[in-house]
Amino acid sequence: MEPTALLLNASFEPLKVIPLTKAVTLVLARKAVAEVESDVIFRSQYLTVRAPKVVRMLTMVKVPYRTRIPLTRSNLIARDKGLCGYCNKFTGNKGTIDHIMPRSKGGRHEWENVVLSCSPCNGKKDDKTLAEMGWAPLPKRIVPKGTAWIIIGLYQPEPEWEPYLATA
Repeated sequence: MEPTALLLNASFEPLKVIPLTKAVTLVLARKAVAEVESDVIFRSQYLTVRAPKVVRMLTMVKVPYRTRIPLTRSNLIARDKGLCGYCNKFTGNKGTIDHIMPRSKGGRHEWENVVLSCSPCNGKKDDKTLAEMGWAPLPKRIVPKGTAWIIIGLYQPEPEWEPYLATA
């Protein structure tokens, strides 16, 4: 995975995770300042720059308020930590969205009714309910909440990010 940095608003509110090259570009363009630097060094013919781990914008960025985290495949992978909801094997980012109660049988496309599934389990379950399969009911699925969850998503938070994410 590409190295990343945490992007903060001018008010120190976390905005998102960006690639390290984008973070360096923002600092060099004087649109942002590095709050925490890493050991990674970018060099050019005339310039040597330490790559930032946390970058703060110099001007405020308007952020649309979101009340609910969207149900996307990548967000589902993050919620389920890449594990198949049926066999508990690690699927990584190869998992698929499976509806616990199939949509054809009245199941809805919402956080409480979806689970990450590996291909073999998804193929076995097909368009059946857990009862029809003879499988045990799954524990209640959570709905992710909080702005830090939106920001981090699939990324593993770095220790340097913790003080800035605690306010999110």
